[in-house]
Amino acid sequence: MKVAIDAMGGDYAPGEIVLGAIQAAKEYVNQNLEIILVGDQAQIIQALDHQGDWKSLRISVHHAGEVIDMHESPGAAVRKKKDASVVVATKLVKEGYCDVVISAGSTGAAVAAALFGLGRIKGIERPAIATPMPNLTGTTVLLDSGANVDSKPKHLLQNAIMGAIYAEYVLNIPRPRVGLLNIGEEECKGNEQVHATYPLLKQLSTVNFIGNVEGRDIPKGTVDVVVCDGFVGNIVLKLGEGLASAILQLVKEAIKDSGFWTKMASMLVLPALKGLKKKLDYAEYGGAPLLGVNGGFIICHGSSRAKAIKNAIRVAKEFTEQDVVSHIRENIAKEGVVTNE
Repeated sequence: MKVAIDAMGGDYAPGEIVLGAIQAAKEYVNQNLEIILVGDQAQIIQALDHQGDWKSLRISVHHAGEVIDMHESPGAAVRKKKDASVVVATKLVKEGYCDVVISAGSTGAAVAAALFGLGRIKGIERPAIATPMPNLTGTTVLLDSGANVDSKPKHLLQNAIMGAIYAEYVLNIPRPRVGLLNIGEEECKGNEQVHATYPLLKQLSTVNFIGNVEGRDIPKGTVDVVVCDGFVGNIVLKLGEGLASAILQLVKEAIKDSGFWTKMASMLVLPALKGLKKKLDYAEYGGAPLLGVNGGFIICHGSSRAKAIKNAIRVAKEFTEQDVVSHIRENIAKEGVVTNE
């Protein structure tokens, strides 16, 4: 398996990207995994050398002379900058040299590179980012979390099919429960978009649709896959990240400002607090797959550091091993309810 990584994408590129790649290469040293770092060769080699002896690892460098900045128009930049790191990395997958690409750069540029470079699966009109979110019992997949902000009911229908596939084959959730995000559980609640989507989801044979769900159902773990448009999904995702960070900070401050005996008692629950921090840390989840394109594409948080990149490589490995793209193709064809634009 070959994983192409956009080494120039993200707030801490290429240093943290390279470090994460090295950590993953060491962890999977006995497995058939090769990492190709794509970007400015001189900068990447310098970052690799900074980490010590790396030449014994299954890591190589593929030069790309351009970078797409966060402020650039994604579509225009992908068309214009043919030698951009994310474009070149995607091309390696398109040509069959690599199996999957990872990028922590501009999400818009990543989606555009995937669409132009890999194309869509037949029957999928708009790809979706499937982001895992922690809950009380495990993980809930939220999609779309930012790829498509103006979704039509047929797009949400496709999201449900793809999300169910990912939850089943990668997260190992048998017959995952799929819910439509709404302001109430009743079928009559919501706007025109969800009113039109609900009956479409009810007719699916490959999806275990449980009806409307509310935002509070995500952390409760009463649903495995939550379907919504990218505008709402991205707000839910960012709120969840911010809330988790705020809760951990409040706990730290409460302990710091407490008396001696409270601080002593807090030492007893320290292991539990560390476990909570790990569960709420987005870096533990690595990256989110872009579902609906003809190839593996994992999108990472822009502020990803080495741990997040290492875990994104794990996600990419699992995504490829479970052949998620083929399963999506099969279920879309089986439902036979949508066609490409």
